[in-house]
Formats: sequence, structure tokens, C-alpha cells
Amino acid sequence: MDFPMYDGNVNPNEWINDIQKYLRLKNISNKYNEHLEIAILLIDSSISLPPGIDSFGKLRKALREDISFTIFKNTNKRKLQSLKYIPESSSGDTSKFISTFRKLCYNAEINDIEEQKKYLNKSLPMNEYFSEEFYERVKYVNSTNELIREFENIVAEESIMIKSESIVALKHVSTGNYLSSINDLRYTTGSTSQLTFAGSPVPNPNSLWKIKFDKELASYADTPIKLQHVKSNKFLGIYYYEYDNNGRYVDDYHLSPSTNHTEVSCNNPKDDKYWFEDWKLYHSKLEQGYLMSNDIINLSVKKSTQSSLVEFLRSRDVQFTIGDDTFQEVICHNERLGNDDDWCIELIKQHVWTVDM
Repeated sequence: MDFPMYDGNVNPNEWINDIQKYLRLKNISNKYNEHLEIAILLIDSSISLPPGIDSFGKLRKALREDISFTIFKNTNKRKLQSLKYIPESSSGDTSKFISTFRKLCYNAEINDIEEQKKYLNKSLPMNEYFSEEFYERVKYVNSTNELIREFENIVAEESIMIKSESIVALKHVSTGNYLSSINDLRYTTGSTSQLTFAGSPVPNPNSLWKIKFDKELASYADTPIKLQHVKSNKFLGIYYYEYDNNGRYVDDYHLSPSTNHTEVSCNNPKDDKYWFEDWKLYHSKLEQGYLMSNDIINLSVKKSTQSSLVEFLRSRDVQFTIGDDTFQEVICHNERLGNDDDWCIELIKQHVWTVDM
């Protein structure tokens, strides 16, 4: 295989280093000047070299001073400006991206860490996490290795972030069973809506939920969420009535089958004002931050339209039966929070968001 000629489309430092290695490996003479003569012969005739080149150092200097190297560097800067990071959830390859980024910085001779930060930041997707988190994380970074390490940490966290429209499962921490529902299997008491229960100790099709909120990412500060059962397309919520048949305000709700707490069910009402499916997130330990896979959370729902009181989603090892089948009850309550109110949210499939640039 012949060694490629130098035509100004590669960094001259790299080309000279490679040709010296190549000639040594091929045992092509061992005389310094003969290696230099071969290298000069491999330079494209469109590149004019000054007279008196008698060392690789002078050859390197001449190639770097040629206009072709200026164009080469500027071309690589423009490639850096247009470089875009594609997350792995969108079939991107982080390793290849970083390799390309470092190579372009090397070719463009961008060694200043602050300039590297600007180019890397510009390549990131325009969402609230990448934009804000990257700036904060790399503010005091002072080496390329640190910069790449922080970038990898951000990418790793982003890969387990739960975005709107993602598929999740909710494991009840104290019993290990997953929040589940079965299409058209209904309570025989209360609302007679589609029942909700804590079922299998492993995720299955009945325990998959599509999580929905108004933004791409859910923060613990102020993001209401909805949970839509994947198999039935119905939403998790509570149903209650505030007026009796005579129009009098009663503020009541359907009772769960075993413990007579608030019944939790799945429903798909269109304009029913007595159905509530907006849940509020609480991290069991943190007050702020984004929702991520394996977070331990609590979920609350408003108790009525006339009150600011809320009730929390809970399960216990309490059973109820429908026909010959036994189910672990899931309810809402307004008692003191405890371990039975903890749910581990697990990312099953991350939704891919696209941003128009």
C-alpha cells in the first residue's frame, strides 16, 4: 500500500509523524536525509516549498506556513461550528462524536479551553437540561480531559431522564409490585371503572404507563403529570362527586374495595369535571431537580375542586378479590406519608424529542 501524498487536507504535523513511522516500519532506508527526500517527493506539486529544506523541522514549518494549512484550519473551525451532538436515544454515538470533536480541535489548533467549551456547548441539543447543566458543570473546568469527562457525565444523566411521552413503570417500594391495570377489568364496587392495583414483581404489559407533561422534562418544583395506561389508553386518577342528586354540595368520592380509602382507577372521561388525572411529583428526598429513572417518588392528586387539600398514592399488602382473582389494593389517602407511599419510577423507553434548529 502506497503512503498518501500530502495535498493540504491533513494536519502537516500528523502527516510527517505518520510518514516517519511508515518508512521505519517498511525498513525503507535508515538514513535521515533519504527519509526526508521521500517525504518531499510525496508532497503535491501544487504546494510550493522554499529552497533549503534540509530537515523535517524545516519541512514542517514550510507546510504550516503554506496557505493550504490556513485553509485547512479554517475549514475545521467551520466544521466545529456546525458540529451537532445527537443523543444516543436518537441513534447517536457519543464516542464517535467526542473523537470527531477532539480531532477537529486538533486540526483547527484550538487549544484554549474556553474556546473549546464554546464549540462544545454550541453542539448540544437546545433543551433546558443540556443548555443549563453544561454551562454550570464546566464553568471552572481548565483542561480538555475534564471538559470531556463532564460532558460524559451530563450525557449519562440525560440518558436516564424521563421525558414527556416516555414509557415508564412504577414499582411500589415496600412490596416490590408494579402499578398495574387490566383493560376493561372493572371494580365491582365504587365507580366500577377500570381497576388499578399493584401487580407483578417484574414489569409486564399491564404495568406500562406513558407519562405526560407540558414540557420536555419534568422538574420536581412545578410540573403536573399524567399517567396513561399503555394497553388501555386510559388515565390514572380518582373520581368523586361534589353534589348529590338534589344538587347539594357533599364533597364525596368513591371508596376503595378493602380499606375504604379513596378509590384509584383508570378512566378516559372527556369533559367530566369530577375526574382528576393531574398528579404532582415529589422526590422522597429532594425538593428540586429533574425526574430521572430509579428516583423514589411520591404522587399526589387534588382532593376536590373546592379545596387545596391533596391525597397521596399508596399501596399496602392489602388484598381484594374480583371473581377468582386477588389483587393488591392501590388507594389515595390524606394521612401521614410513610414507606407505603414510595414508588420507584423506572424508564422503559425514553421518548425522543426533536428540536428545529
